[in-house]
Order: sequence, then C-alpha cells, then structure tokens
Amino acid sequence: MNRLLSASGPTFVIVGGGPGGVMAATTAASLGARVILVEDSVVGGGAHLWDCIPSKTMAATAATKDLVDRAERLGLVGASAEVDQKRLADRIKNIWSDINIGFLELLLSQDVRIIRGRGRLIGPDRVTVNTAEGTMEFGFDFCLISTGSAPRVPDWAPVDGKRVLTTRDAYDLKEAPDHLVIVGSGVTGVEFTHIFKSLGSDITLIVSQQQILPHRDPEVASVLQNDFLKRGVKLVIGAYASGIEATDDGVLVECDDGRRVLGSHVLLAVGSYPLTRGIGLEEAGIKLSRSGHIEVDSFQRTSLANVYAAGDCTGRMPLSSVASLQGRKIAHHALGYPVTPLDYSNVAAAVFTSPEIASVGLEDVTAAAKGRKVRTTKVPFAANPRSVLEGKEEGFVKVISDPATRVVLGGTIVGHRASDLIGIIALAVQADVTTDNLLEALMVHPSLSESISEAAE
Repeated sequence: MNRLLSASGPTFVIVGGGPGGVMAATTAASLGARVILVEDSVVGGGAHLWDCIPSKTMAATAATKDLVDRAERLGLVGASAEVDQKRLADRIKNIWSDINIGFLELLLSQDVRIIRGRGRLIGPDRVTVNTAEGTMEFGFDFCLISTGSAPRVPDWAPVDGKRVLTTRDAYDLKEAPDHLVIVGSGVTGVEFTHIFKSLGSDITLIVSQQQILPHRDPEVASVLQNDFLKRGVKLVIGAYASGIEATDDGVLVECDDGRRVLGSHVLLAVGSYPLTRGIGLEEAGIKLSRSGHIEVDSFQRTSLANVYAAGDCTGRMPLSSVASLQGRKIAHHALGYPVTPLDYSNVAAAVFTSPEIASVGLEDVTAAAKGRKVRTTKVPFAANPRSVLEGKEEGFVKVISDPATRVVLGGTIVGHRASDLIGIIALAVQADVTTDNLLEALMVHPSLSESISEAAE
C-alpha cells in the first residue's frame, strides 16, 4: 500500500498510553486511521514517566555532584555543592509533567481520541472502558495492548513508602536516607546505588549472585563493582533478602543465609511485573506466558491476528526506545505497510552509573558461549587525552568484529558519556560498517570518540 488511508479508515484502539502506545497512536493517525487511546493513569507510561525519567534525572544530579566533588583534581579549590532534596524532587515533577503535556498535545493535534479509564477486551474485536462517567464500549479493526509494568514487591516486603520503599517512592523523599539498604543488583539496583551514594547516603547493596550486574560481562561488572568499593559501598555478596522488619527509626533486612543488615531505609529493586491481569486478555483468546507477559510473534502480533502488544507487557527488552519502535512498526504493519521485524540483537542499552556502561550487538562472552570466532579489541580511557584532561580515566572501549570480514558486530563502552558514545557503534552495527571504516573516520581531537577509532584499529 503506497497511499495514506482515508479519514474513514479502520478503527485502531490502543489500551495503555506508554511509549509504545503513544508512538503507535501518532503513527496510525498520520496514516489515516481513527485512533482511540485508553489510559487510566498517565499518558506517556508509568514505567517511563514514573521510573525511567525520574531515575535518569536523579542520575544527572548525581553525576554533577560527583564532578563537583572531583573539582580539586581539575584545579578548582573550594568548589562544593549541597543537595536540596526538595528542589530535586520538584525538578523531577516538572520534567515528567512537561513530557506528559508534550505527549498529550501531540496526540490531540492528530485528533487521537483519549479516554481516561481502564480498558478491557470483551472479545476479538471489542473493548469496554470503565470511566468516571460510566462504562463505554467500542468495536475495533485493530487493537494494541501496551499496559506496561509496575515494580515487583515480594510477599516478605512490607512496603510503606516511608522506610520500606519501591523505586517509585524514591523520587519524593524529604532528604537522602542516612543508610540505604538496596535489595537487587541488576541495572536498577546499581543505578540507585550510584545515585544515593552521590547524594550522601551510606549504601549497603545486597547482591544475590557473585557479582553485581549478574547478566553482564564480568569484566564490565568488575569496573563498576570496584568503583563502588572505592566509594565505600558495602556489598553483601551471594545473599538473597528474605524478610524486612521496619521500626520507627530504621529497618532490619534478613538474608536467606542468616546475615542481617541494619539501615535507615530499604529500597526494593527486584524487577517488575506486567500489567496484564484482569483486562480480559485470556478470555478474548490471547496467550500469556507463565510470568503473565503477552506472547507475540516477530511482528508483535498476539494469538489474535488483529491484536498486537508492545512494551513491558511483552517482556521483550523493557526499554522505552524499544517500545517506541515497536509501536511505530505495529501501526505500519496493521495498516498494510511493509515492515521488517525489530532486530533485538542490535538494540543499544545503557546503565546510568558512574562510570556509565553501554553496549550494543554481540558481546565477546556471548560469542564464546556460542562457539563463534570474533575479534575483540579494547582501548582504556586512561589513554584518551580528553578523558585525562577531564579527570575521567575509568573504563574502556571494546569493539567486537568478524575476523574474516572485519564487519563490526558489537561493542561495549564503560566510562564517562558511554550512553552517548555507544551510538557510533550502534550505527556501525546496523550499517555493517567495518573496523577499517571506523579507523578512517577522523574524530574530533581531543574527544572521547577517538577511543572508538583506536579500539577498531
């Protein structure tokens, strides 16, 4: 199909207004579909606006605080910065509010009908919405489920939002905790470790495996783990939290091996669960996995051909960037336009700590596990002039390539601004660029990007 659909095009109902839902709505509307977006909380997505944006805002403050604390190394004497927790909390609210308003204005400008309420499928082509004014019912030609996720709370954790916190309780605290115990050492756990350590809290991190970031390259995890130890973070290695007792002035965290950790507060960073129950999916014939995630094919279709799913509720790389691209592709596919499935192996991802960690494509550890021959080259940032003059020498750039063709297959960056620099390698992977091409690309001198060219050599 090479033409835009007419104004009387098919009806596209979207249940859930996260990044995937918003992108699908705007794309489908631009292609002529009649779009109805159903959302019962926040347009823009709870996981995005209540988790991702606030945590990255706090990470930016933490990074700036770290820079000020290192100012003497750069010849600045007497520099200091105190954290105003209220101002930080207000800044977070203002940022996510602006993003939310931006989403709403974009949708309304494209005549997307937004209905505030909880949507529920009542068949393969109908949905009901419980609103403050009553129940509404719609038929649809196509439907997208993008209901997102919420922080997981174990049965043994008495969350009260005061001493025992989920991640969403951490953005509006009156002051940084004196001693924060963080349960979970995946991406979310290490990001909050970095944030609150920089804001002045003592930190104890409970690590269930033998390293932080258990699913990452051990060489990568060790750089961050060593940095935590240098900064005074206490690590409880190889222990699972199994109970929490809250008192008026603190918390006691029990571990399965008998170890006990005292703190002023405890933060749960133990993953999330999909918001897929109680909205009629299984009754309508949509298959869910044992974990409650919606099962989809390579085009994001559910077991009902006219119903799609995107974002955290599918369990496929829970990243806002991924959900947005899924939403765009879903709208095109549903309306008859040619679409290639999303290649999840080429998605760039980052951990916003200090140093930052970012990766894309194939990792050498993964290649070794598959028995695949690759060429791995690595350059430390300590050899990069820009890193040295900025006092940010931690970390390295690693480039993975095919030894026969020299095509770039992936890369990992650990260090300052890694989340920005990984874009160069991501583009190289997507475009089948060779290491020779990277080497001959003359980067600005002095710049951090020079390390990518050097790593390709």
